[in-house]
Amino acid sequence: MNEILVVSSILFGLGAFGVVLRRNLLFILLGIEVMLNAAAFAFVGIACKLGQVDGQVMFLLIASVAAAEIGIGLALLMAYDRIFKTIDLG
Repeated sequence: MNEILVVSSILFGLGAFGVVLRRNLLFILLGIEVMLNAAAFAFVGIACKLGQVDGQVMFLLIASVAAAEIGIGLALLMAYDRIFKTIDLG
């Protein structure tokens, strides 16, 4: 169980690292997606170890939130690019 949490926390840290240090909107969205996948991995891994289905239900919720985030985020990215002619923040 500890291995699952270690891998999940490493993935979450990498996603947070990408969100904080990148100035490109596309890479920020990618970092958020990695953080959501890390949380989903932790839920599914721990639920599998405990023999429950709650983690799989949470995975479905996280997957739907991630899909909506990507759709809305890419639409905002395209609008930002049309207005400012760049996707860099700053």
